Amino acid sequence: MRVRAFITAAVIAALTGPGWAQQAPMQRYGEKDKEKSFNEKEQEKEAQRAYQRSLGNVPEKGPVDPWGNARSAEAPKAAKAPAPKPKTKTGEAAK
Repeated sequence: MRVRAFITAAVIAALTGPGWAQQAPMQRYGEKDKEKSFNEKEQEKEAQRAYQRSLGNVPEKGPVDPWGNARSAEAPKAAKAPAPKPKTKTGEAAK
């Protein structure tokens, strides 16, 4: 039983190890942001301007009807009249 638990723990540790290694170092609570260089600030401003320009290139679309293909364009038709009841051997309609 102990061997099975040990193997399970080893497999879990082996699978989670690479995930922890790929994480960037996190900023701790209360730490101040690193000061950005002049070039980094300019790149950030240019990226923001490019983003705003790209938003202007997106065409305005009308409302979308996702169920448009499922519905017919015509008005619904009136219900059919009930079918006549079949006659029995005596000639009367069944009740």
